[in-house]
Amino acid sequence: MNRVVVTSVAAVTPLGNDVETSWQNLLAGKSGIGEITKFDTTDFATRIAGEVKDFDPTVFINKKEARRMESFTQYAVSATKMLFEDAGWSIPDSEKHRAGSIVGVGLGGLQIIEDMHTKLMAKGPGRISPFFIPVMIANMAAGQVSIAAGAMGPNLCTTTACASGTHAVGLAYTDIVMDRADIMICGGAESTICKLGVAGFNAMKALSVRNDEPEKASRPFDADRTGFIMGEGSGLLLLESLEHATARGAKILAEVVGFGASGDAYHMTAPPEDGSGMSLAMAAAVREAKVDPSEIDHINAHGTSTKLNDLCETRAIKTVFGDHAYDISITANKSQLGHLLGAAGGVEAAFAVKTIAEGIIPGTVNRDTPDPDCDLDICVDGPRKTQVNYALSNSFGFGGTNACVLFKRFEG
Repeated sequence: MNRVVVTSVAAVTPLGNDVETSWQNLLAGKSGIGEITKFDTTDFATRIAGEVKDFDPTVFINKKEARRMESFTQYAVSATKMLFEDAGWSIPDSEKHRAGSIVGVGLGGLQIIEDMHTKLMAKGPGRISPFFIPVMIANMAAGQVSIAAGAMGPNLCTTTACASGTHAVGLAYTDIVMDRADIMICGGAESTICKLGVAGFNAMKALSVRNDEPEKASRPFDADRTGFIMGEGSGLLLLESLEHATARGAKILAEVVGFGASGDAYHMTAPPEDGSGMSLAMAAAVREAKVDPSEIDHINAHGTSTKLNDLCETRAIKTVFGDHAYDISITANKSQLGHLLGAAGGVEAAFAVKTIAEGIIPGTVNRDTPDPDCDLDICVDGPRKTQVNYALSNSFGFGGTNACVLFKRFEG
């Protein structure tokens, strides 16, 4: 079975339109959350989100083609171009059949659905764009990524709510382990900050309404957390078999050593209070890596800033790691990014890789009043410079779907 390594990461996030800008702003404790500019929020309970800012898709995409893509696809294709630019490499024709793309998308093109429904009601079916369906469908991000990279191997979309991006990374890793591919582009993309998206999550009472202080609204593991903040963007990883990466002289950022997936079998939106499904996924990733739980030193938490999720994730971590849970440095990127839904797992996996490669654990902001029930070592003291040997990236989604990927510092 093949060993799998990460040779490049890329991102478009509310903190920056490339991975390095996003990473530096994350380390600096900056917030990407502000007032929504995409539509008039006057009648909305939530008027804040983590928007991607000043993004120009034509930097990487032909203007005509960009018009035929929803934002989530533009983000993913742009991230793909940056992924290979960072790698200083492109897939040779002779290897395209051994390269694939798996991009997780939670909801797909909500904005164009909203736009086309308005046009349908006002002007009738004859005015619907012939590009409506191919622009809207969630798998178009993976499809356009494969076109952009020339990847002719496995090409699919994982749509597992907030676990979509992490499932994509885990399945891409599995494809290489099982020798179905040598090269995989994987991660997540999302762009649902529109009237329909915000109204839908508001109807569920899932979003924070702390509109007066946008940068303080996302508060993972804080006693005063009141809901999550929507975000958007894309995070992608370039995975290769160790043999392939070594043969081409690639820089290796980290190794992927475990993937765990599970189902709560409990409720359509709420996890069980003991976090049992979450713990199954974490334990599976650790078990697959054949390491002792005591060796895990960092977790990039799902940490949504909702009452139930943060509590359940804390309990699940304690179940898996026992007393060692208190020795694990935990960070919650959503405190600065908001919740990127289907893109969250891809972006957070990219940051977990950066953490290992650079030996810096990002901080977690806004945990001003620690929740006594969420009493683990949340990194609230700013970035921590330390060697990280194993980093676990967690994602949990509606439908009771859970996914965790375990990364290791590469040692040859």
